[in-house]
Amino acid sequence: MKAKLLNLLTVCVVTLVVLSPGVVVFGIVWERHLELVKSQILACEVNKTSRDAPILAPQTEGTHSPQTSVQSSDRNVIHQMLTVAEQYKFATILQWFFLLTPICVGLGILFYDRYLVHRAAVLKEQVEMLERLWQHSIEQ
Repeated sequence: MKAKLLNLLTVCVVTLVVLSPGVVVFGIVWERHLELVKSQILACEVNKTSRDAPILAPQTEGTHSPQTSVQSSDRNVIHQMLTVAEQYKFATILQWFFLLTPICVGLGILFYDRYLVHRAAVLKEQVEMLERLWQHSIEQ
C-alpha cells in the first residue's frame, strides 16, 4: 500500500514539475492580457468622461464645476487602478498557493513515511538489545 502511494506521489510530483513552467507562463500571459484589457477599459472611460464633462457641467458657474468633475473622474480612475492592482496581487498569491500546496503535501507525506521507517528501525534495535540482555540474564 505504501509503495503504491509513494509511486502515485512520485508521478504527481514529476507531472507537476513538468507542467509547472507552462502553468506559470500561462499565468503571466493571462495576467498581462487582463492588465491590457483593464487599461483599455480605463482609457475608454477617461475619454468618455472627458468628452461628457463639458456637457454635464454648466459653464455659467465658471471654471470651478469642470474642475470638480475632472477630479472626481480622476478619483474613479485611481480607485479602479487600485482595484486592478489588488486583483493582480490576489491572483499572484492564489497562483503560488495552488503551485506550492501539492508540493508541500507531497513532501509532508514523504517525510512522515521516512519518519515511520526510522521509528521502526529504532524500535527493532531496542527489541534486539532487550532480547540480548534477556538471553544474557538467562545464561547467568
